[in-house]
Amino acid sequence: MFVRAYLRASTSEQDADRARRDLEEFAASHKLKIAAFYKENESGASLKRPELFRLLADAHEGDILLIEQVDRLSRLNADDWDKLKREIETRRVRVVALDLPTSFMMIRDADEMTARMMSALNSMMLDMLAAIARKDYTDRRRRQQQGIEKLKVAGGYKGRKEDAPRNEQIVLMLKEGKSWNQIIAATGCSRSTLSRLRQRV
Repeated sequence: MFVRAYLRASTSEQDADRARRDLEEFAASHKLKIAAFYKENESGASLKRPELFRLLADAHEGDILLIEQVDRLSRLNADDWDKLKREIETRRVRVVALDLPTSFMMIRDADEMTARMMSALNSMMLDMLAAIARKDYTDRRRRQQQGIEKLKVAGGYKGRKEDAPRNEQIVLMLKEGKSWNQIIAATGCSRSTLSRLRQRV
């Protein structure tokens, strides 16, 4: 069994590494060692998360996918959450989240009956928290859009300011043929930003 920790932030301006110490402390308190960290800056509302799927591809049956909160794993709509959950279940990976105490039971091996009951309980709780995370995401987007519309009416909406020096460097790296992974590692930008800036090359 390996513990694989997943760290995610929504944008390049946020620190995906923020929860690393909490995950390390949790693992140590349960006499576990984290074998690998998988970190990315991508929206939890999207399935386009290469590091998460690299983690799942690396995982073996019985491995633990350790996260700070369920919303780090999913802010997905119901259909996409079902797809991700099926992928996790097919690989027989156990999800443990610091904000979901019932998932702590998944750390230790148990007899077949107990393991099945724990898995069913954890699955139900994951579904509930994933649904709450999605609602929080859609509510925030709706409030944000309402705020933007209000500012537009008042003539005060300027939009997000572009990080021109960073974007110039990204365009240069794209022209030099650097890979997306190299650019992300060097600049901390998101794949959506890279996709947009690629049009300037």
